[in-house]
Amino acid sequence: MESLEAELARARELDVSDLADAIESIGFECTRCGACCKGSEGHSPSGSRPQADDPHTATVFPDEVRDLQAAGDYDWRDVARPMPYGLSEGPDGPEGETFEWALDTDACGDCTFYEEQEGEGRCTVHDDRPLICETYPFSVALGGTSQPMGEAVDEAGMVRAHECEGLGRDISRADAEDLAAALKERAIRELMEAIGVRDNYEPVETEAGEVVVYDSEGPKTPDGVPR
Repeated sequence: MESLEAELARARELDVSDLADAIESIGFECTRCGACCKGSEGHSPSGSRPQADDPHTATVFPDEVRDLQAAGDYDWRDVARPMPYGLSEGPDGPEGETFEWALDTDACGDCTFYEEQEGEGRCTVHDDRPLICETYPFSVALGGTSQPMGEAVDEAGMVRAHECEGLGRDISRADAEDLAAALKERAIRELMEAIGVRDNYEPVETEAGEVVVYDSEGPKTPDGVPR
C-alpha cells in the first residue's frame, strides 16, 4: 500500500489543466437542487418534513470550522459535530471515538447552513464553504482522499464524478479550472489532515457517554476543546 506521504507527493504534482480537461469532458452545472446538502429522507408523519435515515455528512477540517466560526460568530458546535462513523449509541446518546468532523445538521438531517427559497436551495455560508462542498460532485482517485456520496457514476482520468443531477451539463473553461484548482487543494489538504491525525494520535481514556474526536491537532471534545 502506498504511504500517505507518497500519495501527498502525487497530489501536489496533479496538473490543474489536466483536471480541468477531465471536468470539462464530464460536464457540470449546479442546478441548486440541494440534494448534496440534505440527508437521505426516511418516513415521517403525514404533512411533516421527512426525517433523515442518513443525516448529511460533509467532512470539515479544523481550520475550516474556525473560518466558519469567524464568518458568522458561531460556536464550534454550531458549525461542526463529531463524524458519527465509529461512534455507538449509549444510554445518554453517542459515545466513543471518531477521527473526523462533519458539518452540523438540523433536526431534519440537512446541513445546518442549507436553506430553500422559492424552490431553490442555497448555502448561507457559500463564500466560506468547506472544500468538500466547493468541489462536489467531484473527487480525485488518490488512496488517501475521500469519495463523497458513494461510488462514482462517471470518471475521466483521475477525476471521479459522484451522483448529481448537474452532471453532463456544459461548463466554461474558467469554471472548470477554478473547480480543478479547488479539487487539487482538497486532495492535498485531505492527505495532510490524514498524516496529522496519524502523527498526533494520542489515545485518551474515555468514560461512558463521552465522545472524543481525533483530528490533525490531537484529541478534542465535541465542542472543539483540546482533550
